[in-house]
Amino acid sequence: MRLSSETTAVVLDSTADLPEPAARHPNWRLVPLYVRFGDETYRDHVDLGAVEFYEKLRASDAQPQSSQPTPADFEAAFAELEGFERILCVLISGKLSGTAESARLAAQARGDDRVTVIDSESVSGGVVILADAIQRRLDRGTTLEETEEVVARFQRESTILFTVDTLDYLVRGGRVGKAAGLAGQLLSVKPILAIDEGEVEPLKRVRGRQKALGELLRLFEEGTEDGPALHVGVAHADAEAELETLVGRIRELRPQASLDFQAQLGPVIGTHGGPGTIGLFWFRDEE
Repeated sequence: MRLSSETTAVVLDSTADLPEPAARHPNWRLVPLYVRFGDETYRDHVDLGAVEFYEKLRASDAQPQSSQPTPADFEAAFAELEGFERILCVLISGKLSGTAESARLAAQARGDDRVTVIDSESVSGGVVILADAIQRRLDRGTTLEETEEVVARFQRESTILFTVDTLDYLVRGGRVGKAAGLAGQLLSVKPILAIDEGEVEPLKRVRGRQKALGELLRLFEEGTEDGPALHVGVAHADAEAELETLVGRIRELRPQASLDFQAQLGPVIGTHGGPGTIGLFWFRDEE
């Protein structure tokens, strides 16, 4: 079957930090995760936006918790896409969330063979960069086999780096992965972390915030070559000034690169990364 942007919908979950995906591409849709403060539950990026979340986080004594969409949430999304012949769900890493499993259960419950669930092995801007790569192929016509090939290459070749002010949020949320050994050791030492095969992995530690940002840039420069095929994303958790500095340096280092994604990390990712998280994503795609 030939896939196109007219016949194929792309469904993202809200951890992609793209609150209005249809504004980016008309065939894109959103299924939100949930954030809970005490007895109050909000849909990520729908009932509670990023700015409001960090204000609430600073003011609240309650530690927020997140939960994945239910299969019923995905069933409702699929039902609204009856006009499409195929549905590609590009979702957060299955090692970080059960979101992809909810989508699979929903497709099975509906007997909906239009649905293909894609575990991006990524998060936030990484998911958007992958979805964009798929969309570029949909725009000129593609196949499911070609889509699977670009997903596999993204999983092998994309890079996701981030630094956090503290590992406390990752530890509380159970998302610390292989970086668990760093917990309680940080103080002024800041970790450089990566997502590797869908799981948080420590790369190194540096002393101080500015050195951490400098190390992100050093790894970016070391791991990339300039050119329009380089697709880059950046994101922050209540750290806009630092993000702007990072963006300026990226433009200096790789002036021909396509800076495809700039966003504030939303409530779900902010729950686990905490304020001060900075993320840097890149993928080389000649399409």
